[in-house]
Amino acid sequence: MFYITSTDGVKIAVYDYCPHGKQTVLFLHGWPLSHQIFEYQVNLLTNCGYRVITVDLRGFGRSDTPACGYSYDQMSIDLFQIVRRLRLKNFILVGFSMGGAIALRYMNRYNGLGVCRLILLSAAAPCFTQRPGFPYGKTMQEVNDLICLAETDRPLLCQNFSRQLLACPHSDAVVDWFRSIALSASGIGTIKCAISLRDEDCRKDLPCVHVPTYIIHGAQDVIVSNELAELQHKCICGSRLITLSDSGHGIMYDQLEKFNAIFMNAISNSAPSEK
Repeated sequence: MFYITSTDGVKIAVYDYCPHGKQTVLFLHGWPLSHQIFEYQVNLLTNCGYRVITVDLRGFGRSDTPACGYSYDQMSIDLFQIVRRLRLKNFILVGFSMGGAIALRYMNRYNGLGVCRLILLSAAAPCFTQRPGFPYGKTMQEVNDLICLAETDRPLLCQNFSRQLLACPHSDAVVDWFRSIALSASGIGTIKCAISLRDEDCRKDLPCVHVPTYIIHGAQDVIVSNELAELQHKCICGSRLITLSDSGHGIMYDQLEKFNAIFMNAISNSAPSEK
């Protein structure tokens, strides 16, 4: 693990596995988690000879926790600093949940610099919340309630969230693992990014994607609705939507073996088009 300093002086924790691998895959995690959620994909990819880079977004994991700077614009700037510093080219960008929205903002703001393929996992886009002309996603009040809980009882928020992630039966230990990752986040990052989830609008970002794109979504997702995945598919030209019928929001773990098979096909550019 090492740090890359962003434009506002914030240090972003970066993890670079197998730096001389055959191709680079860069992961962005979601709210309120960290790079640790990709453990079972990092191991798989490195065993197959890929270079894997994971990141702790600002306010999460081992990254700095500033008082501000949690907009999608700033977090896409953070990503650009990583791409520039590591001189990444022809890499596969993977974004989970809020990380998917940040990936889309990067594709817009930097014209997808260096990205040869985009993989969106349970992406919280184009808008996480409902607004005039956009009747999809959570209500503003639902997210305000999450923010209030983060401000008053963050351990309960993390417990509730970890229980909502998975649709398939899993051990208590697995649920506790996700809860512990969520607890490792800063309170500031948890609150500020929830505000961004509530307020950000990525509708203009979707048409800016001009690389092969794979959208992998869980049909049982109670955090990011199926309608949002359908909108991503509709607005990203040539994208492929793959739905896991028994998975929830925690798409990278819920049906682990099935997901990893689909994910590796997407990495190698041979995933089937399914809805």
